[in-house]
Order: sequence, then C-alpha cells, then structure tokens
Amino acid sequence: MTKETKLKVQLIRSPIGTKESHRATVRGLGLRGINSVSELQDTPAVRGMINKISYLVKIV
Repeated sequence: MTKETKLKVQLIRSPIGTKESHRATVRGLGLRGINSVSELQDTPAVRGMINKISYLVKIV
C-alpha cells in the first residue's frame, strides 16, 4: 500500500473579474467561497490547475 499524497488548497482571492476559464478551474478544484479549502490528490493535472490560478489560491 502506497500512501496517497494530498494537497490542501485554499481560495484566497475572489475569482470575480477573472477569465471564465480561470473561474471554471476554481470550481473544478472544488473551491466555492473565499477561504474555502479543498483536499486534492497530488497529480500532474491538479498541479497544472493550481499553477494556472496560482494568484487566487494558496497551498495550506
């Protein structure tokens, strides 16, 4: 059994006024309101999504 690595991501800025694709990425990560936290598996796809909206989120 291998331990799955997880990332905790917190939304720290509002996606209002950002590109539609960036808002969709925020929702795709499971983030709703400001300060909401989502725990996700550490995969290249998730890393890419976080990198795309790095100015809106923080890894906790």
